[in-house]
Amino acid sequence: MTATNAYLKQIKGITFAGKTNSNHWITIDGPEDFGGSNAGIRPKELVLIALAGCTSSDVVSILQKKRVELDDYEVNISAEVSDEHPKVYTKINLEFVFYGDNINEKDVERAIELSETKYCSVSAMLNKSVEINHSYKIVKPEFAEV
Repeated sequence: MTATNAYLKQIKGITFAGKTNSNHWITIDGPEDFGGSNAGIRPKELVLIALAGCTSSDVVSILQKKRVELDDYEVNISAEVSDEHPKVYTKINLEFVFYGDNINEKDVERAIELSETKYCSVSAMLNKSVEINHSYKIVKPEFAEV
């Protein structure tokens, strides 16, 4: 079994700097009215970025193996939060946006499915407590008139 370690250092109030085994630092913070400096992403927001990043790593890698050429790629993430404390995510929606020509829908659907059901460890952890929905769209390049 592989171990992952993390380190968190208080900067001031609820402003923190953290790093993991990869040795990259990230600033985590809260709003000024809660003791923060408003200088970094909120801890709960990192969960959304982690999910999109994990899934995207899988999806893009799978599409590359299928020799699908992407001009660009992005994920739009939205989440619903419970009204009561702890204010947890109750639903997370990921919309994958693929830019390019000759992108096969079946390849995209399969890549998303494999990430969701087999490869993405963040999704596997979150699926136990929150509804995660996936959608996608393929945007073909517009051809300029000559």
